[in-house]
Amino acid sequence: MEIRSFTHSIPQIRYLIKKKLWAQVLVALFVGLLVGLALGPETNWVEKETAETITEWLSIPANLFLKIIQMIIVPLIFASIIRGLTSSGSIEQLQKLGFGVAIYFVITTAIALTIGILIVTTIQPGNFIDSDLIRESFGIEDLEIVESTDLSIQDIPQSIIGLIPSNPLSSFMSGEMLSIIIFALIVGVAMITLPPKSSKSILDLLESIQDFTMKVVSWAMRLAPFAAFGLMAGIVSKVGLSALTGLGAYMATVIAGLFVMMIVYIIIIKFFAKRPLSSTLTAIRDPQLLAFSTSSSAAVMPVSIKTAEEKLKIKPKVSQFVIPLGATINMDGTAMYQIIAVFFLAQLFDVNLSFTTIILIALTALAASIGAPSAPGTGIVILSTILIAAGVPAVGVILLLGVDRLLDMTRTMINVTGDLTACMFFDKRLKIDDNKNQNHEVIKK
Repeated sequence: MEIRSFTHSIPQIRYLIKKKLWAQVLVALFVGLLVGLALGPETNWVEKETAETITEWLSIPANLFLKIIQMIIVPLIFASIIRGLTSSGSIEQLQKLGFGVAIYFVITTAIALTIGILIVTTIQPGNFIDSDLIRESFGIEDLEIVESTDLSIQDIPQSIIGLIPSNPLSSFMSGEMLSIIIFALIVGVAMITLPPKSSKSILDLLESIQDFTMKVVSWAMRLAPFAAFGLMAGIVSKVGLSALTGLGAYMATVIAGLFVMMIVYIIIIKFFAKRPLSSTLTAIRDPQLLAFSTSSSAAVMPVSIKTAEEKLKIKPKVSQFVIPLGATINMDGTAMYQIIAVFFLAQLFDVNLSFTTIILIALTALAASIGAPSAPGTGIVILSTILIAAGVPAVGVILLLGVDRLLDMTRTMINVTGDLTACMFFDKRLKIDDNKNQNHEVIKK
């Protein structure tokens, strides 16, 4: 009976893999893991140089996928934010949505940082590892303590002024996403104040830009399973499972923190957005798995918008404003990862962190997560700056490079989930406001 039932389920499995993107990505990740093990240092079946050559070829779909997304992400974000702003209809509604989104993002990031600090100080993963053995295994002999660099209040005004792009074209060319978003916000607010006739032609153009960029994204999505396969094979073949398990306590701490943050999102979805958990979590599965496989919030942004509007039935004026904005400044997973990594390395190298230093680290991580580019691998670069500010040896970044990619995949999935959760929260809030306005109008009549 068991064999017969399994035989009957094979066509269903084939149909699932053929039709569902998330199933294709999962299969690709698993096959990539097996291929990576075969090419990795544990088996010694293939010489190191040959394995590197093979993984370079296997990573072609992944590189093509990311390049295509990077090619169209700037016009897509620019068009989506302006159309999302103008669809709000009035300055009053925009003020409600924009101010609320900013406060929401700061609060959720602060929650993520608090969770990270509590978990890493409770588990203390740095005490599970012999720092001498780690330095020897990574070939690090000399360890120099880097002096802490304090943030000056005098630097803040220049930093704020620097957010406004003096040359928007230069920001577009260099891909400075925060400057592009601010420019788009300014243009969108200005267009709301114009008569509809004056802005209609520009809005039609932006709609066309958004349509053709989404079409290009749909082409790129066909490469997603192959990209996931190549990335996973490359990670495992270069690092090996033994190196990953050597930093297991640190990885477990990060993943535990991200899991707690996921519970926070579930609470928001259930009690604040008033949505059923089962169907909602099923609906956001595709963008979550794509985020896990690509490690890029920007790459997932078009899929997140499509999921929000088609599966979650969120109003376009919410999804097209919150998701592009969140893909750049709402990085709860990244902020948590950074704070845990700093504490882990401080524990590993016996660096005492004072209360003032902890506050400095938290503020730096908050600011860095807001301005972090939504591309794979940027978290480890930002981490170096935070380590210097905390007085932790910057060479400690080398210790995390081996496992950063896997953690990058996990925290990106949390970042994307946070953006979709914010969409559901503000969609519910707008519906409540709309109902109140309708009731007031009925009473007046």
